[in-house]
Amino acid sequence: MANRKFIVIIIALVLIIAIMISAAIIFFTREDAMWLFGNKISTEFQVTNDIYYNPLMGFATDATSKTDVGNNSLVYIDITFREFEPEEGLYAFEQIAIDNNIEYWRSLGKHAVLRFQCDYPTDEEHIDIPDWLYEKTSGDGTNYDIEYGMGYSPNYNNEIFIEYHAKAIKALGEYFGNDDFVSYVQLGSLGHWGEWHVYYEGGIIRIPNETTRLKYIEPYPDAFPNAKLLMRRPFKAAAEYGFGLYNDMTGDPDSTDSWNEWLQYGGDYTQAEELDALVPMMDAWKTAPIGGEFTSSLSMDWLLKVNIDQTIQMLSESHVTFLGPKYPELKNESDELFKQGIDKVLFNMGYRYNVTKSVVTKSKWSSMEKVEITWSNTGVAPMYWDWPVYLYVLDNDNNILDKYETKLELSTLLPGTEKTTKNIIDLSLYENSEIKLCVGIIDPMTKEPAVMLISDNEKVDKLYIIYKSN
Repeated sequence: MANRKFIVIIIALVLIIAIMISAAIIFFTREDAMWLFGNKISTEFQVTNDIYYNPLMGFATDATSKTDVGNNSLVYIDITFREFEPEEGLYAFEQIAIDNNIEYWRSLGKHAVLRFQCDYPTDEEHIDIPDWLYEKTSGDGTNYDIEYGMGYSPNYNNEIFIEYHAKAIKALGEYFGNDDFVSYVQLGSLGHWGEWHVYYEGGIIRIPNETTRLKYIEPYPDAFPNAKLLMRRPFKAAAEYGFGLYNDMTGDPDSTDSWNEWLQYGGDYTQAEELDALVPMMDAWKTAPIGGEFTSSLSMDWLLKVNIDQTIQMLSESHVTFLGPKYPELKNESDELFKQGIDKVLFNMGYRYNVTKSVVTKSKWSSMEKVEITWSNTGVAPMYWDWPVYLYVLDNDNNILDKYETKLELSTLLPGTEKTTKNIIDLSLYENSEIKLCVGIIDPMTKEPAVMLISDNEKVDKLYIIYKSN
């Protein structure tokens, strides 16, 4: 009897030991266990109020002028149908490139906003479509002399015009649409300045109905697969395609209020006499950019000095990423109030990415090191591309020894949110070196670090140090 009890006890002990060993194996083979009792170094970084001219945001300056760009990262390319296709089927790519300094901007790593237009009012009689197309459409349009200026408004219902417009957008995309240089395309095409309105009170033929308007919209997504597309109003098509929006009356309180009402409630489109043609798109900024330019109806002094608080409120509430080609230019260096206004505008546009914390944990059981980085966005919008974000290993002379891609998706790092990335590196690869760990955001067009973080980290060019081994 005693022997039987002894055997039972032995078996029970064996089972308990086996269970404990199994549990230990399971625990210590989990990734988390590797860092148990490890040496943890945590560093916090402060967000700053610095102003940086980061890529894909800020002011978009006139691409035809090399002197206007300054530190701005965007240029604005305006092309009329007449400029682009002076003869049927012959596109003026070379001249467009020369006039807009395209190779120069590429060499500087600038990105572009593009708008194609068929009607640009000026103070002289003219037409902005090619002569051959004017003849093919038998002059089906309206010569005008109105308060906006003089020009010619095509009949956008004309099927011949629609056909050649589609061909032009396709050709424009073949030239510009195969890389990341043209990052934003504002769907111009219809109306004065490509703003989807005409002065019909002056006898000009109205903007066409939704079915016909779609024929002007549909060529764009295929032509520009890498760009973010924007429309002047929150049309149903804009919501369905996931387009961004642009407001060319930014800073004008009444016009911007109307624009925001469209975004909030939708509404009618009087230009085509359509009810409920506009749909609510208040959250469009979360996935697609908001752009535009400052209004010409008010002076820059009024916008940036007298009414700066309301201007900033309009920008931040609209979640604006870029403005141009109408933007504030500092012409008097001693005008400190104007300078401050520019800085406030730039501060309230686009993304402001930061590293707020890093935690580096050295494993007690191996040569592995876990690097956790907390990112935040204190701007008014995200970046709308997922540019690669790398963790770099540098030696003491700032040579890059290695890099690891993080899993950070910049497009989802919305204002007021945080995300944490985690990378595992093997210290044995660098055991004879004092190392620095840095982070950098790469522009796929230049293949170089391009984004300035709004944190007080020590940096090496545009790489931000989060840890030093010494």
